[in-house]
Amino acid sequence: MNRRGLLIGAMCFVAAPAGAGEEAALDPVNRFRRRQGRQALRWSPVLAAVAQAHAEDMARNGFFSHSGSDGSDVGARVSRAGYRWCAVAENIARGQRSLAAVLEGWKGSSGHRRNMLSRRMSEIGVARGPGNTWVMVLASGC
Repeated sequence: MNRRGLLIGAMCFVAAPAGAGEEAALDPVNRFRRRQGRQALRWSPVLAAVAQAHAEDMARNGFFSHSGSDGSDVGARVSRAGYRWCAVAENIARGQRSLAAVLEGWKGSSGHRRNMLSRRMSEIGVARGPGNTWVMVLASGC
C-alpha cells in the first residue's frame, strides 16, 4: 500500500468459469448491494481488463494469489492501467463453473462480502480466466 487510500484484499478458494469480462455480474452484485442499503456500482471496462489480466496471469503461471507473477498487488495493477483510485479491493476465486456460483461463494465469505458491500467502492470489473479462475476488482476514483 504505497498510496493514500484504502487497499483491501480477500482470498477465497472457490470455483469459477472461464471467459472475458463478466459484465453480467453487475446486476446481481447491485441487487445484493441494494438489499444491504448500498449504492449501485458502475461497470468499468478498465477494472474488467485488470481483472482479466490477473485471472489469465494466475492461470498461465499456475498460482492463486492477490500478488501477480511480477509481485504487483491490485492497487499497482489498477494504477498501471491508468485508473486513479482512492479505494480498491479484489476478490479472487477458482473452480466455480458459473457466475452465480462464484458470486454466492463471495457473498458467503466475510472478507469478500465486505469488499462487495463497501460504501467506498463505486465501480466494478469481473473476469473469468482459464481453469475457472475468477477475479473481481472494485474501486473508486479520486
